Amino acid sequence: MYDCKKCPGFCCSYPLIALDKRDVERLARHHGMEFEEARRAFTREAHGRKYAMKRKRDRHFGAICRFFDTVKRRCTIYQARPAVCRSFPGKGRCGYYDFLSFERRAQNDPEWVAVTTNR
Repeated sequence: MYDCKKCPGFCCSYPLIALDKRDVERLARHHGMEFEEARRAFTREAHGRKYAMKRKRDRHFGAICRFFDTVKRRCTIYQARPAVCRSFPGKGRCGYYDFLSFERRAQNDPEWVAVTTNR
């Protein structure tokens, strides 16, 4: 099995974190905001989607979900996270976690994270 708490946030660095209206409503409730205020603050139109999560700079991946804590390497809105995040990785294993576990064993370093330099 995988443990998201030991991952640097591979899935949170996707160029598109697609949201639907219910995700934006959930974020609005979580932050005590009206829907339109949350839509403007947290989403953008991208890749043909009406609602996509805004991103911010990240030293490992170049850009990452705006709600990802880049120091602690974890989600800051876990209870209100979007449906796509709730369903990841689906049934079975997380390939990113398998890769990371392999690299940490190979590097003999339980904290090792690949740093991306060309994004």
